[in-house]
Amino acid sequence: MQSTTRQALRAVSRQSPFVGRTLQQRFASTETSTKTYSKWKAIKNVTKFGAAGFVGYTFYTMYKHSHPVMDPIPADSSKKTIVILGSGWASTSFLKSIDTNLYNVVVVSPRNYFLFTPLLPSTTVGTIDHRSLVEPIRFITRHKPNEVKVYEAECTEINSEKKIITIVDNSEVKGDKNTSTIPYDYLVVGVGAQSQTFGIKGVEEYGCFLKEVWDAQKIRTKLMDCIETAAFPGQAPEEIERLLHMVVVGGGPTGIEYAAELHDFLAEDLSAWYPELVGKIKITLIEAMPNVLPAFSKQLIDYTESTFKEQHISLHTKTMVKEVREKEIIVQGPSGEKEAMPYGLLVWATGNTTRPLIRNLMAQHAETQNIRRGLAVDDWLRMAGAKDIYALGDATATKYAPTAQVAAQQGKYLARVFAQLHATEQYENELENATTAEEKAKKARKLQKAQDIKPFHYSHQGSLCYIGSDKAIADLPFGPGNLASGGVATYAFWRSAYISNLFSARNKWLVITDWTKKTFWGRDISRE
Repeated sequence: MQSTTRQALRAVSRQSPFVGRTLQQRFASTETSTKTYSKWKAIKNVTKFGAAGFVGYTFYTMYKHSHPVMDPIPADSSKKTIVILGSGWASTSFLKSIDTNLYNVVVVSPRNYFLFTPLLPSTTVGTIDHRSLVEPIRFITRHKPNEVKVYEAECTEINSEKKIITIVDNSEVKGDKNTSTIPYDYLVVGVGAQSQTFGIKGVEEYGCFLKEVWDAQKIRTKLMDCIETAAFPGQAPEEIERLLHMVVVGGGPTGIEYAAELHDFLAEDLSAWYPELVGKIKITLIEAMPNVLPAFSKQLIDYTESTFKEQHISLHTKTMVKEVREKEIIVQGPSGEKEAMPYGLLVWATGNTTRPLIRNLMAQHAETQNIRRGLAVDDWLRMAGAKDIYALGDATATKYAPTAQVAAQQGKYLARVFAQLHATEQYENELENATTAEEKAKKARKLQKAQDIKPFHYSHQGSLCYIGSDKAIADLPFGPGNLASGGVATYAFWRSAYISNLFSARNKWLVITDWTKKTFWGRDISRE
């Protein structure tokens, strides 16, 4: 069409050059404006439909969240029962992925919610409200097509021979019945771990851990107590110095992120509302290893240490805590000399150890359970020495680091394993009932495929850590090596990565709202 038009223009131009030039100019301008208009229209349409889709998806998730399944299918006695212990990363990931059409599912946990632990340090200073990081377990189970029973209780005993667990109501309000037993066909142990104290005297009495919501609340309360007590009239200078000395023990991601959040709180908020205490607050981080963040690359470790130096956070590496007292800790430095270090707040973030339930279960199978740091499992997450017991997450001793990333992948994997176990049983029954040779061969192939359960393989997605002053570090797998990044841009990536990993759209909106409130209004400094 365009070639025909151009030929006509050339013919007209030969007869009348002026008319030809005029028509060519108009034709060219029309062609250009059409292209420009088309591009602009495409951009507007993409933006319009994208915004409409985002709003529609938001309202859909809100509607879906507020409308759970009102008449779930009751438990079927003909189906096998899976009992899940715990509501952490591993157990919740498994619960979200398991097909309740195949099994009866029972959840037992001392807390009736899932906690997004990577952002827990932010709740200690009011950057994020702790309610924004919790997802009630029933928000998950009530959207399943089949009934899932949830008991807020603590499992105190596992009888692997009789396949029965004993649970106890650990709430402050107890009824006439506070103990019970639950039978199981399969048991999934995902109770996590508790904070490691290394048997150091005084840690549990005077230190603050950082694993649960109540730990964060305790830290926040004690932090504000120290600040308000230091501002009390007539307080001695030595006592003010002690009260305003915040000590963090542990140079892993949890300890680093708490120290970073504490620095931001002091620099951005307390300096404005407590001007008389500016310059008197001190943060010290103690690590027994030669450097902090041993899982990160050397350049990111150096970057973190230099950032902490700029923030006036004192780092004491190759230093061990020997004893914790009410107002001071005894530390041993690289020289071997011991010294007393006064403190107001002590946060203990040194790692994990097994829970009493896990130790008791290991004692029942002492011949096969000989690893102190957790349950020994095979590559299919089956507990060594016990039948039909699976373990995952921080409760186990595997070749992988005890991280949320590992636990979440194990939970998804184990749900696929149970789907294949159910398919195996189904095809075995169908194979027995098959009549013709052709039908038997077909069922045998399906059975063989179902029995081919691949071992668990962890896919590392990278490591992230916030280091304060709107800076973060990232150690990401890239090709045959790693990509190390740090700074403000990495902080934006850190935020987006954590938002994308939150379990629900509700939590995502709440966290974004908390960050927005903090940006415009600052953090709350009231004592809880």
